[in-house]
Amino acid sequence: MPMFWDTAAMQFSVRTMTAAANTSQAHQTGISPSELGAKLQPPRLLDLICAAETPPPIPAHCRVVTCSRPQTPGTCGRGLALPAGPCTGGVTLRPAMSSRKLASGRAAASGPAPAGQAVLSRFFQSTGSLNSTSCPTGAAEKANPDPDSDSAAPLASTFPPQLPPHVVAEIGSNKKRPLESDGPVQKKAKKVQEKEGRSDSIMSGNSEPKKSLRTKSVLKSLEKLKEFCCDSALPQKRVQTEPPQKRFAVLPKCTDFDDINHLRAKKAVSCEDSKSRISQKDKALSDLSPFGSSHTGNDNLQKTSDPKPSNKRTKSIYTPLELQYIELKQQQKDAILCVECGYKYRFFGEDAEIAARELNIYCHLDHNFMTASIPTHRLFVHVRRLVAKGYKVGVVKQTETAALKAVGDNRSSLFSRKLTALYTKSTLIGEDVNPLVKVDDAVNVDEIITDSSTSFLLCICEIKENIKDKKKGNIFIGIVGVQPATGEVVFDSFQDSASRLELETRILCLQPVELLLPSHLSEQTEALIHRATAASVRDDRIRVERMDNVYFEYSHAFQAVTEFYAKDAVDTQASQSFSGIINLEKPVICSLAAIIRYLKEFNLEKVLSQPKNFKQLSGEMEFMTINGTTLRNLEILQNQTDMKTKGSLLWVLDHTKTSFGRRKLKKWVTQPLLKLREINARLDAVSEVLHSESSVFSQIENHLRKLPDIERGLCSIYHKKCSTQEFFLIVKTLYHLKSEFQALIPAVNSHVRSDLLQTFILEIPELLSPVEHYLRILNEQAAKTGDKTELFNDLTDFPLIKKRKDEIQEVTDKIQIHLQEIRKILKNPSIQYVTVSGQEFMIEMKNSAVSCIPTDWVKVGSTKAVSRFHSPFIVENYRHLNQLREQLVLDCSTEWLDFLENFSEHYHSLCKAVRHLATVDCIFSLAKVAKQGHYCRPTLQEERKIVIKNGRHPVIDVLLGEQDQYVPNSTNLSGDSERVMIITGPNMGGKSSYIKQVALITVMAQIGSYVPAEEATIGIVDGIFTRMGAADNIYKGQSTFMEELTDTAEIIRQATSQSLVILDELGRGTSTHDGIAIAYATLEHFIRDGCLNLSGFWLSPEEPFQEAEVFYAFMRNCIF
Repeated sequence: MPMFWDTAAMQFSVRTMTAAANTSQAHQTGISPSELGAKLQPPRLLDLICAAETPPPIPAHCRVVTCSRPQTPGTCGRGLALPAGPCTGGVTLRPAMSSRKLASGRAAASGPAPAGQAVLSRFFQSTGSLNSTSCPTGAAEKANPDPDSDSAAPLASTFPPQLPPHVVAEIGSNKKRPLESDGPVQKKAKKVQEKEGRSDSIMSGNSEPKKSLRTKSVLKSLEKLKEFCCDSALPQKRVQTEPPQKRFAVLPKCTDFDDINHLRAKKAVSCEDSKSRISQKDKALSDLSPFGSSHTGNDNLQKTSDPKPSNKRTKSIYTPLELQYIELKQQQKDAILCVECGYKYRFFGEDAEIAARELNIYCHLDHNFMTASIPTHRLFVHVRRLVAKGYKVGVVKQTETAALKAVGDNRSSLFSRKLTALYTKSTLIGEDVNPLVKVDDAVNVDEIITDSSTSFLLCICEIKENIKDKKKGNIFIGIVGVQPATGEVVFDSFQDSASRLELETRILCLQPVELLLPSHLSEQTEALIHRATAASVRDDRIRVERMDNVYFEYSHAFQAVTEFYAKDAVDTQASQSFSGIINLEKPVICSLAAIIRYLKEFNLEKVLSQPKNFKQLSGEMEFMTINGTTLRNLEILQNQTDMKTKGSLLWVLDHTKTSFGRRKLKKWVTQPLLKLREINARLDAVSEVLHSESSVFSQIENHLRKLPDIERGLCSIYHKKCSTQEFFLIVKTLYHLKSEFQALIPAVNSHVRSDLLQTFILEIPELLSPVEHYLRILNEQAAKTGDKTELFNDLTDFPLIKKRKDEIQEVTDKIQIHLQEIRKILKNPSIQYVTVSGQEFMIEMKNSAVSCIPTDWVKVGSTKAVSRFHSPFIVENYRHLNQLREQLVLDCSTEWLDFLENFSEHYHSLCKAVRHLATVDCIFSLAKVAKQGHYCRPTLQEERKIVIKNGRHPVIDVLLGEQDQYVPNSTNLSGDSERVMIITGPNMGGKSSYIKQVALITVMAQIGSYVPAEEATIGIVDGIFTRMGAADNIYKGQSTFMEELTDTAEIIRQATSQSLVILDELGRGTSTHDGIAIAYATLEHFIRDGCLNLSGFWLSPEEPFQEAEVFYAFMRNCIF
């Protein structure tokens, strides 16, 4: 298949195109030279034309010139279609110029040829015929004597031209680019080529093969020619960077195009070394690709995958630190790693880009990865910021010291590092992120940390019991919630409908910061999760962690739970707890197994080891039922405007002094009591604090005001993730509390009458008694500075530390004794050791007296005035001393963990004392609410009754303050007579505020708080259900009317005769007549059911209608 070259792609200044054609063949096919020129297309990179096809038309700027030399036979099917010189049957295309006569008598271009044409003429002119080493010309002519026959030769020779000697010499003199690989591998390839060349020449009939004196030049020329051919065959245009002369000069004389095969073999061998150098990098990049983002990962690959000459001393183009990071990153692909490097922590790759964007720090390219860094003392600040934005953050620390590494087997390798901690929103526990240890730092911790009252990790599992329930959307759900920071564990299982109201209720009550979910959930549950996670701003958004569904399968989960708890079931109590665990509902066990597996990654699974501390959320007849809709409509935990605490019932009641007290109060607000005795006990305690004139409560309140978050601190100690500073702060605080409450015991016995307060206050000193022993063991100064080597005052219980310190003292004594010998050598009895910049035991001499220093002494440092030295004895013993000191640090760290494990034996008793303090704090908070004025103590009864005299909305009353007077309203509902109230009025008349007021006062009364009214009698209510507002739900795909009907159906299904139901403008999502019909039917059901009900409606007095009169006549008969 002959080829036609576009010489414009060869960077010639003048476009020239050469095509060989047999004149007789052209006449035979009936194509004249002019017609042939008309059919030629403009120059292209490369056209493949079969021998039987018509050649392309000649460009307009060229003309046809015939050659007198006959076509060389036997050259079809291989190589390039290059002209063989002045041939008789050829057609040569040259630019149209003034004609002149050649020796052949044909017309040719006259005048001086351009530079490109001059090179072309030198290249295409030949003094003799083209002879092929594989097919001699004579033999070919015998094989095909008639050029006009059907078996005529192709249009052009497929062999390169044989250049005249002077052209070869000129080309050989040009400067050639070196090959990419040169050396022993190239020499081997040359020898192979020479041997195969000799065999080819022998097979072609030559008795003695020609020996090329310029083998290297020929090989390079073939390499260039091969690149030239391959590049020109590409479909897209290639930008050339070489001048045309240098490009043409790479075509010296060669014997056969079969040598290209030898050249390819040579190149493959020569590239083997370079491929092996980059193979490791390519493999690392492919390994890193799964945990890199698609767009960022591709950019990084482009930046780092360019082949660079590697260092001859190393086989890898990655630095040792980068290789270490790659290995760590493969183990934690979903975490941002902070790698300790000396005095700073560094981020690499995509982690660096994320850190730079989120932390507003500088990021730059270093070797193969983008990198950013932060100081070590600011780690806790930046880790908390990244975690608050929803990232999982890992801290990688160095596990070797310089002195121990110097004597180890890996003294010349990189410092070993390992992942020491992982942090997410729910697992932010550890000395690296605890602000208590940074109290002396210049950073204002309050500005950095917005202390969340809860940090629950909630795991959800669902089981579709049958196909019928699956079609309806009904499902059986189990949840397990863990708060690792406080040790609280809750669980629940329930049947939920397609609206997922029960699940939403528990999510709103717990307010988790992180959800652990299977990879696939039902459509309704996924919609709820999406709505819950998108409801808040980014930093407060719930983090979602997915786990494979196989870990939620019951068989796998039951085995995991059994293995986790069976090892501790050694006594009777533990065996009972274990039996209680395995008897839980299936979805609860599945959730528990998944959460155990997840917390093991953070070394926090110990919080689940005490099943007796598990609490069920929906206990039978223990707390009032307040579903998620009620929490949202009544604004109990947060307002509906900006989803903040201000403007909610919790905001009104929260006057606590401690963090753990605030968490306790939130639990009280979301779980009002149902037992009359417990409610009255709280009210008695609040009443006594409110009216007592004793100084006992003021002293306790002052003590509470100074307390840190002891509950979180104890849990950090329990997980062995606390520092010495934090431990000392917690233990010292507990010791002071013990002493102060111990001193208050006589006053409490004589002045406090509330059984609740008296019991809790008197139990606190006894529960805190173990802390005194541990406080005596600690060295206060060492604990505050974090020096674990001097942390323990009495080493009787720490023999390993005592042994190591004795060894250190022994080496130190040897060095001190050696000082006497030094004084003798230097003849200076007053010379002493000096310490400068951490270097100890140095002998300092003036520079004028340095001549007296022995020659084998080591010079450590010098200034203009003095020089400092170490003797050989000091060098050896000082190195040994540093090794012992660093080993002492490791031993002290091990003993410190054992010390924390020993302290954890008292964890549960100490936590009980903290819970008592939290209860006292909540009582004081409710007492402060009662002091605001116009509050009264409610009377709680078992019968169904809500009687409120001049009640006020608690939140609006506080927001208005003293500027505007709130208009009070009264309420009178009774299960025996008036069970339903219908509230009507104009827009913004206060209908919704009034019915919310009744519900909030009921909640406050069953919490144990005073209520904003002159008088209140509240019957125990087992649940409050609300249907308020009118809005569609885009996530659920439900209209306003559908939302109304769904919520109302849930209320009808759950409400009992002891419930309080609030309906605000029911039926507003549809037409007037349909809305009245719905409201009429709903109210009729609640009247017959017997529950207490308040309904608000808007009526236009200007447009009365018959249906409304009938409706209200019916309701009037029911109320009165």
